[in-house]
Amino acid sequence: MRAHLENVSKLCADFCSTFGAENEGQLCGLYHDIGKYSTAFQRRLCGSKVTVDHSSAGALLLFEHRNVPAAMCIAGHHTGLADCGTRNDLSDSFMARINQARRGGIEDCSAWRRELPIEIPKGSRSLPGLGSYFYTKMLFSALTDADWLDTEAYFEDRPLTAATSNLEELAQKLDVFVSRWDDPKTDLNRRRCMILRAAIEHGEDSPGLFSMSVPTGGGKTVSSMAFALRHAVRHGLRRIIYVIPYCSILEQTQQVFEEIFGSGNITAHYSGAEYPASEDREDRRAFSAENWEAPIILTTAVQFFESLYSNRPGKNRKLHNIAQSVIVFDEAQMLPIPFLRPCLAAICELVDRYGCSAVLCTATQPTVEPLLREFLPAFPLRELCPEPEAMYQVFRRVSYTDDGALSDDELVERLRKRKQVLCVVNSRRQAQKLYRSINAGKGNYHLSTMMTPCDRKRSLQEIRERLKSGQDCRVISTSLIEAGVDVDFPEVYRAIAGLDSIIQSGGRCNREGKRQASESCVHIFRTEAKPPRMQEQNISAAERTIRRFEQADSPEAIRAYFSFLLYTLKDERQLDEKKIIEHAANLQFKTVADAFKLIEGADCTVYIPVGEGAALTRELRENGPNRSLLRKLGEYGVSVYRDYFTHLRDAGALEIISENAGILLDTGLYSPETGLPFDVSEQSNVII
Repeated sequence: MRAHLENVSKLCADFCSTFGAENEGQLCGLYHDIGKYSTAFQRRLCGSKVTVDHSSAGALLLFEHRNVPAAMCIAGHHTGLADCGTRNDLSDSFMARINQARRGGIEDCSAWRRELPIEIPKGSRSLPGLGSYFYTKMLFSALTDADWLDTEAYFEDRPLTAATSNLEELAQKLDVFVSRWDDPKTDLNRRRCMILRAAIEHGEDSPGLFSMSVPTGGGKTVSSMAFALRHAVRHGLRRIIYVIPYCSILEQTQQVFEEIFGSGNITAHYSGAEYPASEDREDRRAFSAENWEAPIILTTAVQFFESLYSNRPGKNRKLHNIAQSVIVFDEAQMLPIPFLRPCLAAICELVDRYGCSAVLCTATQPTVEPLLREFLPAFPLRELCPEPEAMYQVFRRVSYTDDGALSDDELVERLRKRKQVLCVVNSRRQAQKLYRSINAGKGNYHLSTMMTPCDRKRSLQEIRERLKSGQDCRVISTSLIEAGVDVDFPEVYRAIAGLDSIIQSGGRCNREGKRQASESCVHIFRTEAKPPRMQEQNISAAERTIRRFEQADSPEAIRAYFSFLLYTLKDERQLDEKKIIEHAANLQFKTVADAFKLIEGADCTVYIPVGEGAALTRELRENGPNRSLLRKLGEYGVSVYRDYFTHLRDAGALEIISENAGILLDTGLYSPETGLPFDVSEQSNVII
């Protein structure tokens, strides 16, 4: 017991050193499990079935030493951070647990005093507003990761080691990769090189907040990584975290980075599946939780922000590894507006108190500077792209036309007549319906998040080959194709959406500038399918902007769109609809976690046992989850809504492996071309 506590204490203090909290980290680790010194817990180790609360003892000890953050972390290190509550609470809060412990609700564990220091410093760091919330979260992250790493090392009978990385080596790999662009032949490539050189030079700038307003096709993926690496090396930062919007896909960016740096230096965090540990004994499933120790992390906005506002140990485990990082938010304009204030507040907190630099990287920079100044007045937003407005004219390669309303039949008829065309719609249901109408077959493709990443990669590779060779290629896709997917169509159809989404779809048209802008048309149309409710105000703002500006993608139009959307259609309360900031400032950890859902309900993962996925799911059944296995399984996972997950389960088509993860039993339900069916009959397992 003492060895475990001393190990965790040392490791937790080391983790907390990145944000100046070594002493509290040491205390958390040293006293988090003192409840295991009770006779009742010792009987538990010898086979007793009686559940024993081993967390409240350490929580009460540090609470009585006026260290509330550490006490809350210890109380929740298995079950999650609770709402703080009030002095007289008796149920469902941290204070209720403390009150119960004070009344003798825990076993006598005083034997710890014979093995551990009894002189404990009093007091803790005091921070205003959101400061205490995020400080407690970071401390909690360090404790849970240290606890699980030491236990994992014990079970696997190996020394406890911490991951290391060499960003200077990775920066050299990137230098070699971009050296092929040293002699650009076209004006577009010369401009891309200009953006790249500017990004590298800005890497020397002091840490803080940055924007990178690079037009679509300007090479912002590699340029933003070049800035991030140079900046991290220059300022001694620890890792790069690349955050991609939830409605996008990670695969292409992952492939680019793996080509440059090698797969061993990249962790792509797809899955949101959790395997919670029990309260009364170590549960090896907990080790499966991702802890982001790799030098380059590739993840989604959903994973990133929901972890920052989650109260669960598995989701929090990685947070301390965000400290002293460069965080690149690709397509930052796609942050959901109802959560815009808490998302920006979190970014500012990481910059202000945790040594991070953040880059808002986008082709359509939103007007969020007033909000950033509110949360972080000491750090101005600095632009990395040289002459962004002039760059717009250089990279403008398409024209936009408003085609009005089109029925599905009219749309399909138009698409059938095109040799190469991309059509982007707002829902997975409509994408599947249109694909079936256009006739599945050679040259016709469907893309949506109902497909596994593995199948999307395969389809995209075929799409690129057919486009390059001039073969028939008609693609029906959801918005996932918009952000960072390198394809080049002569013509694009885009269902009316937010202006930023329309412009992103336009970025898949005439990408290499081989045709005149007037010959490369993006058709904006109204579909017979009703748009998702959460897009209604974005569409309203887009309609207004399209009517007002001749060039819908001009910098003036984009500024007008975001200003109207954020500051006219919305009031301040609508930028934080669930009152996340207010609840977080009051340390209501569970309340915040329950309310902060960027995609309401889409928190379940279905693993598809096809191809390599069959062997991986078999290993999952036989040996249980671990981080390495789940990283591989991410290629064969589909994120679905809770109701859909329940339908699959009730139809007998799913083997449940955790509360929010399962393995598809009826592989006939899954199609490599369209993924999982949008609806499943509970009676017959057939597509409706």
